[in-house]
Amino acid sequence: MTAVQDGNSDVGAVTATVRTGDGWPVPGAALTLIDGGGAQAARAQSGEDGVAVATGIAPGSYTAIVSTLGYEPVARTALVRGGQDAALGVLELRRAGGTEPPAPGRWEIDPVHSSIRVSARHLGITSIHGRFTEFSGDVSIGDPIETTGVSVRIDAASVDTANAQRDAHLRHADFLDVERYPEITFTGTGLRPAGGERWELTGDLTLCGVTKPVVLDTHYAGVGPDPWGGSRASASATTELRREDFAMTFNQALRTGIAAIGTTLRVDIDIQAVQQD
Repeated sequence: MTAVQDGNSDVGAVTATVRTGDGWPVPGAALTLIDGGGAQAARAQSGEDGVAVATGIAPGSYTAIVSTLGYEPVARTALVRGGQDAALGVLELRRAGGTEPPAPGRWEIDPVHSSIRVSARHLGITSIHGRFTEFSGDVSIGDPIETTGVSVRIDAASVDTANAQRDAHLRHADFLDVERYPEITFTGTGLRPAGGERWELTGDLTLCGVTKPVVLDTHYAGVGPDPWGGSRASASATTELRREDFAMTFNQALRTGIAAIGTTLRVDIDIQAVQQD
């Protein structure tokens, strides 16, 4: 339903991209527009990409409400000007009732259903993506939750960018220097809430023999049963590292003066951890 006919050149549209807290699109979410008199002016559903578009909207101010089953609704103000669209941007939905923390005790990271990915800018115009295929770790859920401890060990030689020649160079002393430093480790030193389902996990990262403090922007996705009779907790995290901080200074300058390899590494982590007896 729309407020006016689409043939009117004065009308606009309201768009919203609906995602979960960890970035997944939410299909089938309802975008409802309420006018100043409290009447429903339009309603649209998000597609598989999480994008909802309400068209044929007369100029004016509306309350835009995004809702779907199992999540708390989100409201925003949408101002539609004649012939122009109002973009609400990305709207994150939180699970209804919040997300219960995992039970205190030891949880073991399941590497088969987890990933550690790294990306860096290349030639200033694109990104190179890689991952570590061999790693292990434990999460010791504390009581209170802020006392939680994390320990992760990564086989540096397991770096994989889908190019054998490049991977060999990354294992070389120019970068990871895996002969001297075969293991990358992370030890969590603190956990603090950052609002909603987000947390900041602080810890010490040892890479290429250098130990530096880092902060992981973490999103906790929840806990639930698995098909094998166990209980699993899931979380995702991101951080950025400067290569120079970990003695990885190799680079090549292009004629334009741009470095061939970016100085910043983006790290994206998805973790499933299984509760231990």
